[in-house]
Amino acid sequence: MRDRIEHGDPFWPAQAAVAGAILLSLLVADPLTVGPRFLLPGVELVLLVVLVTAVPSRATRHSRGRRRFALAVIGFVSLVNLVSLVRLVHLLVSGGAVGGERLIESGAVIWLTNVLLFAVWYWELDRGGPVTRHLNADALADFQFPQMDPDVGMKDWRPGFGDYLYTSLTNSVAFSPTDTLPLTQTAKLVMAVQSIAALVTLGLVVARAVNVLG
Repeated sequence: MRDRIEHGDPFWPAQAAVAGAILLSLLVADPLTVGPRFLLPGVELVLLVVLVTAVPSRATRHSRGRRRFALAVIGFVSLVNLVSLVRLVHLLVSGGAVGGERLIESGAVIWLTNVLLFAVWYWELDRGGPVTRHLNADALADFQFPQMDPDVGMKDWRPGFGDYLYTSLTNSVAFSPTDTLPLTQTAKLVMAVQSIAALVTLGLVVARAVNVLG
């Protein structure tokens, strides 16, 4: 943690999460994809490679253009996954040619993809992003982590990507905040969207699994 505080958060965990989300999109059933199977993932990977080459290894200085491009890439990948979720809901509700087992697998993939993507969103959202957290430790926090409690005695602690990933995972399982609390309206809205998406995905997938097994 001391290395992150002194030299800034590394970008590679968030980049790896986005890459993982893109690769996971190749595992969903064909009716849930937009266009040819490799078209959008290929475009996303190209954009991610451009992003990786354009940003420094650590979040130490501001660049409005790079940040906008990074958010655009994350938003594009998230939009593609949202379309797959909408199509999954349609097929699970109305029925289709895709087998039940295949839809269940695709639902699990979409759920896991959302866990990765929302972790990146939280990482980019909290206190204005990793660069702002590095340059201004007193910036307004969007999330209250347990380690930030004065009684815990971790005054110099600062969240890393793993903390946001854990927050995303628990929010997708519990459908509500667990040990990390959203403080701002934006943080509450983003967590609410993730909870609804996770609830819809898991709820319909479990219901279809019961139907298939029955």
